[in-house]
Amino acid sequence: MQYALGPVLWYWPTEKLDDFYQQAVRSSADIIYLGETVCSKRRATPYARWMELARAVAASGKQVVLSTLALLQSPSELKELQRYVDNGEFLIEANDIGTVNMAAERHLPFVAGPTLNVYNADALQLLLKEGMTRWCMPVEMSRDWLLQLLAQCEARGIRQQFDVEVLGYGHLPLALSARCFTARSENRAKDDCETCCIRYPTGRRVNSQEGQQVFVLNGIQTMSGYCYNLGNDLTGMRNHVDCVRLSPQDSSTLAEIDRFRANEDGEAPIMVAKGSDCNGYWRKLAGMTLVS
Repeated sequence: MQYALGPVLWYWPTEKLDDFYQQAVRSSADIIYLGETVCSKRRATPYARWMELARAVAASGKQVVLSTLALLQSPSELKELQRYVDNGEFLIEANDIGTVNMAAERHLPFVAGPTLNVYNADALQLLLKEGMTRWCMPVEMSRDWLLQLLAQCEARGIRQQFDVEVLGYGHLPLALSARCFTARSENRAKDDCETCCIRYPTGRRVNSQEGQQVFVLNGIQTMSGYCYNLGNDLTGMRNHVDCVRLSPQDSSTLAEIDRFRANEDGEAPIMVAKGSDCNGYWRKLAGMTLVS
């Protein structure tokens, strides 16, 4: 089983990203995703710098994937997207169907990201024809659903044509909106947001009236309040999942990769905590549930 470090979903300054990826190069991750997937206004790290980071990571022998925006809203964003698709060096992660079309027109392979919301064999077969090489399943899918879908792919003779990736760690990206919730929380209009999300390196917490942390605001993205953690569910992925993705929370996520590796056979259980961790979706339960 391989382990991937997903794209940084938070808005971090370039200096912090540089430091993080210098550490990531020394980590045990097999695959590293880079790029902005949430908001095009986050321009602290431009395209040229992302490419420099990608080359530095690739020089260490790790596979590099350039992640792309999940919500495209303007012609300027499409133009920027084209630069990533046409980069000529690295595989891309398509998080929007428009990116899939752009890659297919150029006969380029791609990773199908979780925000494509693919739930059935028909859709997977279509993406295969367009050039998909790896599929990261939607975050709310259960293990049972995944196994049923893969059985359908096996029956069609397409299961061996793509790898399966599962997001196994991190606050879950649940939804995207044209509105910016972080800006609104500061009583700012989106057009005058001053990219205030850079002041919240792990998002803004949202509690229920009962004090339960139900969501995390990350610009235009709404994330789960609890941290998804499938570190103790890895044995159930054997023979079905090719890659487990860990979404960076901070530099401590790099050490989490080693803990996941050590527990692949269930021999080194990972400490999880009620009220901060969850694995409900994988277990076909309410998302915030934790089954230890």
